[in-house]
Amino acid sequence: MREPEPQSSSPAGGGLPEAGLAWYALYTRSRHEKRVAACIEERGFQVYLPLVPRERQWHDRLKTIEWPMFPGYVFARFDPRDRVPVISAPGVVHLVGVAGQPARIPEADVDNVRRFAAALADTGEVPAAEPIVDTGERVRVVRGPFKDVRGVVVESRSSRRALVQVGLKAIGRGLKVEVPVADLEHLVDA
Repeated sequence: MREPEPQSSSPAGGGLPEAGLAWYALYTRSRHEKRVAACIEERGFQVYLPLVPRERQWHDRLKTIEWPMFPGYVFARFDPRDRVPVISAPGVVHLVGVAGQPARIPEADVDNVRRFAAALADTGEVPAAEPIVDTGERVRVVRGPFKDVRGVVVESRSSRRALVQVGLKAIGRGLKVEVPVADLEHLVDA
């Protein structure tokens, strides 16, 4: 697996990072992550696309390819005031944000993902991506017998299972069901 080398986003191409620069996530069109990363890098911005090896069956053979660790996402380091060249790259759907503001990703989190990707490449292990759910979060079940049921996470049973409550506030009653975290989707609107 090729690990992208850290690059300076300064026009001079070297030195310490400039003030105001931070990491942000970009949501991309399906299977456009590598093209988006290359385009943004060509525009002079630091990009990180964590790739992991994954085996894929071709019509005549099994082939190992580099696949995005987080399909649909590319990480870029830039000043949010200078985001137009980044978000206008072909294949970028939108800049990930919270309450209308770009969601800054701490440098330590990006470094942690780099270490994790390197460990995955060394071991060859590829864990399944699962959403992180917090108690009190509204979710929708996307697979299984409870598909399309909406509820609230009342307890995380483990890293792979959560207790979801489905009920009616009007009567103050609800039922709880344990669901795999991989089968849950965050609900943005209540």
